[in-house]
Amino acid sequence: MNNNGGSMQCDKFKRIVARCSLSLLAMCGAANAELASLTDGELSDVDGAGIGLVFEDFVFDARTDAAAGQSFKITGIKDSSGIEDVEIIVSQLYIANAGSNYGESLSGVNLGRLVNPYEIELIDGDDIGIEDQAVLQFSAPTKYEATTTVNLDRDLDGALDTELDSSGATVLKNYEANADGYDCVLAGASMGTGTCASRPAGIDVASSEAIVGERPDLGLKLQVQVGSNSSQNLSIHAKSAVFDGSYLRLWGDDNKKQLVGEYRLNFYTPELSLNSCDASGQSCGNTIYMKNFELELALGNRFQPMSIGVTESLDGSIQPGNFVFEIASITEYATEQGYLSSLPTDGLRESCGDDSCRTAWDFFNGYYSNSEFKSNLRIGEVHIGDINAGGQNFGSSRIEGMTIQYLKISSHDLAN
Repeated sequence: MNNNGGSMQCDKFKRIVARCSLSLLAMCGAANAELASLTDGELSDVDGAGIGLVFEDFVFDARTDAAAGQSFKITGIKDSSGIEDVEIIVSQLYIANAGSNYGESLSGVNLGRLVNPYEIELIDGDDIGIEDQAVLQFSAPTKYEATTTVNLDRDLDGALDTELDSSGATVLKNYEANADGYDCVLAGASMGTGTCASRPAGIDVASSEAIVGERPDLGLKLQVQVGSNSSQNLSIHAKSAVFDGSYLRLWGDDNKKQLVGEYRLNFYTPELSLNSCDASGQSCGNTIYMKNFELELALGNRFQPMSIGVTESLDGSIQPGNFVFEIASITEYATEQGYLSSLPTDGLRESCGDDSCRTAWDFFNGYYSNSEFKSNLRIGEVHIGDINAGGQNFGSSRIEGMTIQYLKISSHDLAN
């Protein structure tokens, strides 16, 4: 009886969400005065259980412009002494199409596609290992499953990329790909070169039509002033950025009595740059360029969810009212399940004498080998200054397979 009632409630929810989805689609159609048709195959994948978001010809440009009477400031911050005011002026924050010349020339970009949009949906936690929970998921366009490998010239030196194999021999480097996907990093990637669904701006080879693309330029320019000291400018820019495969999942933890979650951030760009200048924006230090930047960040998972909160009472040295970000310890979950006490003393599965030992060993083996729980950072090249005008090339850097077993970050009141 309860199961039937749950099924009826679920069906009712889906009908409600479906109506919301159709209403949203109708509003988008009225705004853009045009709807794109879907094939029978694409329509067959629509279940109405969620909302898909697609922004076409999108430009976001927020800035401080004294002449126009516009200001974008962040105030209410003190320096470490608690005396001097810290004022942060947002000179510019922009999202626009690739080729913006660091925010100087802005044009519209598409965010998502009708066949692969940004999504807001309620999913069954049982399907993703979060038992007996309804999970709210915000997700970027999904990535294609890798079905083949390709060789690419990501560093654009005119030759296919190479690497050293286990024997020390130089071989061509293989990149995962799908026939319908695009390389996640290259700004001019063609179809079949990667697993990302978001297309770069360019020309469609099959139709010869111009593609606006779904890879935006992003930028943030800040002016920071402490008290009466001279202000300093900080600028961050990302070209042709891709977020495919990113998602945020939220659910309620009955034991902790709070909202917890799982966050996967995939961020790819052919160039991420940072520089600092004086108040006039003229006297700048050398710009740091990070070429072929790839960040795959995993924060929290179904065994050790992340939580964000504010301390209500004294927590060790942390005063009440401070921000706390925490990823639960994997040993906490393993202890609750009895896995830690069941592990073989020598760490070998062959030494297990019962099923509980083998189950514990399999759990930890699966945990440490699951790529979804690992974070990766790869930078093709790091340049300090213009490489063509005396700048230095510090080569490539990478951190791969990093697993967060426990993490706690908190703010502190430095004024006290």
